[in-house]
Amino acid sequence: MKDFKSMSHTRWDCKYHVVFIPKKRKKVIYGSLRKYLGEILHELAKQKGIEILEGHLMKDHVHMCLSVPPKFAVSSVVGYLKGKSAIAIARRFRGKQRNFTGEHFWTRGYFVSTVGLDEHVVREYIKHQEKNDAQYEQKNLF
Repeated sequence: MKDFKSMSHTRWDCKYHVVFIPKKRKKVIYGSLRKYLGEILHELAKQKGIEILEGHLMKDHVHMCLSVPPKFAVSSVVGYLKGKSAIAIARRFRGKQRNFTGEHFWTRGYFVSTVGLDEHVVREYIKHQEKNDAQYEQKNLF
């Protein structure tokens, strides 16, 4: 039988494939920012009891497979991860010590889909994202 997680009155297995991008799809997720962003996303997820099952940071977007307890709405989880990580990036890389209004790193939107029974397929897709993108670009050259 599947290994479900438990809360006081709930047995659950809620997994989501989430993708979000930086403002204007700028290719800014590389080098020390990439390493730091991975660490901060894992730390933020841990604080809320969310598990990042699989994740990959591309230069212009983030792919994650999240296990989210049913007490949280997916929109609030993504908003939390994007908001707090943007503040951390501003503090570390832009020299801001306070949360100034208008300090935006991520776009407003995001992509989300439920993983369901195809979890292994989604996790493999996320794990091999760079290779998949390179193959797609080669096929679509004129």
